[in-house]
Amino acid sequence: MASNLSDSCIFCGIVKGSIPSAKILETEHSLAFLDISPVSEGHALVIPKYHAETILTLPDEYLSDIGPTLKKVAAATGAEQFNILQNNGELAFQHVGHVHFHVVPKPSATEGLVLTLDENWPVRAVSKEKLAETAEKMKARLA
Repeated sequence: MASNLSDSCIFCGIVKGSIPSAKILETEHSLAFLDISPVSEGHALVIPKYHAETILTLPDEYLSDIGPTLKKVAAATGAEQFNILQNNGELAFQHVGHVHFHVVPKPSATEGLVLTLDENWPVRAVSKEKLAETAEKMKARLA
C-alpha cells in the first residue's frame, strides 16, 4: 500500500478501502473505479495510489502506470469513442485535490461529454511567430 495517502482525501479513502467504490481495475500504483455521478454509462476514474494534488507533483512511477491503466479501462467500457480528461487546479475545474483521470464513454452525440468548438472550446487565432515565441519560452522552462 502506498505510504503517501491523506486522511482527509476521499480518493485516498477509496485506495485504503475505508470508502466503498465500484472497483474496475487495480495495479500496484493505480486504481480504477466507477464515478458515482457518471456522465455516461461506464464513466470511470483512474487515480494513483499516491496523494498528489496535481500531475506536476505525482512521482513518475505512478504516472507511467496510469497510461496503460487508462487504456485498459477505456477498452473495458466497450465504447469505440471516449474522452480522457484530467484537470489540475481549481481554475481548471479540479474538484477533488487528488490527481485523477476521467474515462468518459461517448456512445452517441448526446451522451458523454458534449463539447462544441464554437461554445466550449475557445479557440484563438495566433500567428506562426507567436507560436514560435511560445515554443521557445516552453523549451527554456524545460532546460
